[in-house]
Amino acid sequence: MKTIFITYDQAHHDDVVEVLTKSTARGYTLLQGVGGRGSKNGEPHLGSHAWPSMNNAILTIVEDKLVDTVLERLRQLDEDNPMLGLRAFVWNVEQSI
Repeated sequence: MKTIFITYDQAHHDDVVEVLTKSTARGYTLLQGVGGRGSKNGEPHLGSHAWPSMNNAILTIVEDKLVDTVLERLRQLDEDNPMLGLRAFVWNVEQSI
């Protein structure tokens, strides 16, 4: 099992959930109103007067075989909307209950 941590401009929300649904990654935890600044380019998302936009983040746990499908669909979404910003990171799940 793998965890995929996805951070994205809140405008991407419906599209990110659609990617998960189409990839049969049903369960996720949504974190709304997450602030931050990307490491590549783009503007900060801090919810302030100067930087009013915000991000959301999703944590989803998936079978190893789904990771490539989810990442490829997210990569395409990011490429289609490069100014919004979207990043995804994967790590191992050691245990669960």
